[in-house]
Amino acid sequence: MRQLNRLNQYQRLWQPSAGAPQQVTITELASRCFCSERHVRTLLRQAQEAGWLSWKAQSGRGKRGTLTFHVTPESLRNEMMEEALKSGHQHNALELAQLAPEDLRALLHPYLGGLWQNDTPTLRIPYYRSLDPLVPGFLPGRAEQHLAGQVFSGLTRFNGTSSEPTGDLAHHWEVSTDGLRWDFYIRSTLHWHNGDKVETVQLQQSLIALLALPALRKLFQSVSRIDVTHPQCLTFILHQPDYWLAHRLATYCSRLAHPEQAMTGCGPFRLTVYDSDLVRLESHEQYHLSHPLLKAIEFWITPTLFDYGLGTSCRHPVQIAIGEPDELASLRLVSNSTSLGFCYLTLKQSPRLSEMQARRLINIIHLTELLHTLPLNEGLITPTQEMLPGWCIPQWPELRDVQLPKTLTLIYHLPVELHTMASQLKQYLAQQGCDLTVIFHDAKTWDGCLRLADADIMMGDRLIGEAPEYTLEQWLRCDALWPHLLSAPQFAHLQATLDAVQTLADEQARHIGLKTIFTGLMESAVLTPLFNYQYQISAPPGVNGIQLNTRGWFDFTQAWLPAPKS
Repeated sequence: MRQLNRLNQYQRLWQPSAGAPQQVTITELASRCFCSERHVRTLLRQAQEAGWLSWKAQSGRGKRGTLTFHVTPESLRNEMMEEALKSGHQHNALELAQLAPEDLRALLHPYLGGLWQNDTPTLRIPYYRSLDPLVPGFLPGRAEQHLAGQVFSGLTRFNGTSSEPTGDLAHHWEVSTDGLRWDFYIRSTLHWHNGDKVETVQLQQSLIALLALPALRKLFQSVSRIDVTHPQCLTFILHQPDYWLAHRLATYCSRLAHPEQAMTGCGPFRLTVYDSDLVRLESHEQYHLSHPLLKAIEFWITPTLFDYGLGTSCRHPVQIAIGEPDELASLRLVSNSTSLGFCYLTLKQSPRLSEMQARRLINIIHLTELLHTLPLNEGLITPTQEMLPGWCIPQWPELRDVQLPKTLTLIYHLPVELHTMASQLKQYLAQQGCDLTVIFHDAKTWDGCLRLADADIMMGDRLIGEAPEYTLEQWLRCDALWPHLLSAPQFAHLQATLDAVQTLADEQARHIGLKTIFTGLMESAVLTPLFNYQYQISAPPGVNGIQLNTRGWFDFTQAWLPAPKS
């Protein structure tokens, strides 16, 4: 970046005298700037023309000239950043900011939050980590899952807080009386983000590729084939009824990309930048549903902003905006909720761990102060007594006379709160004469974990999507945890039971069937929920239309900024 190089060179000229006038030779300046004497003369001429400094040379080789500075490197950086932002060169602004990480927070404050930039309503979101690629299928991160739902569309979708799917790319659908044929009628006004018209055969190609993925194949195992039965109709032929099909197609993992352009979708926003330090979305002008009110949304990947001591960690509560330094006092909580998703603990019963011993371990967690005394951020978690509202954990006597095994092995993955939970549990069990070996799987899912077979206890995080009951059905079908947790006959029985539940056309009957399955898992001390998270979004004044969704984010299509005052 040319501007960054110029600023670096100016910094080298400035630094020895901290901006005071200097008596110096061209040779010394060239050495300081790691360039030739000819090039340093060019630098001095350009900087003088820009009004940054004055250079008065003395005639004669080796003579000392006078170097006088008119601006500081910090003011130049601010000026360059502002110009880069006004011209839409966000990468240049972020690269300039990296010159002084310790000043990054103060430097970026004026540019984050909601702004009208060149008559364009833009929301800039500081984020604490780089975002993973938006590959087809399951994604481990909440932010990536949310982005997939904003960039790509599916045949169906969940609308707002409703757990019932509605039409998206498909205007509506029809189901045969035997549940084996599903006709999805495709809208005729669809366009990809590149401007091309969406062809039904392209959706068929993308769906076939999606269903070929191993994890998605488990989810859509009832689908025999997908046919284009009309230029505007996709037909699913099933070998057994699956009344979750519209739900399966509505989740983020089933959103469809262009069959030949993996990052091109037809959702409300199109990706224009997806890099390690910047993600930029712009509204899709040919979107087939309600158009977004914001023109652009940017994720600024700025880990330096998130200093734990300043209370701005973005690990779980989602901080979506930071205002001007003088507005920080008025930064307001605009939406918060208790997530239906939960951290959980599972126990693998074996000759090492009986059902009664597993029950006592669960009692230790829920009947002692263990969950209530975790040294975590206040307001971050809430211990739970339910899997979902109304799906209560069983109540057993304290079972103090049940002797725990001498040794047990616990394996857990992110989120970070489970570090604390594992440590507390190890200390408590040691007091009961049980030595707990703790293994950390540094990931957000169990995919690729080679130690599950060695574990007696597992802890992880289960995100609940828009349809809670369906999301738990998907968890039992697709998560790598269950084949390791259950014996082969138990796992086969579980899958057969799920197959039977999905054939029930009545939604409430399916919900009751799933509740029975999870009640059985909790009663047999295989599974227990631990705690829920408290999702939060804060924003400066002027950012409107923000309401938390089930993933702890907000629908980008509903956010808006008032027009600037003239």
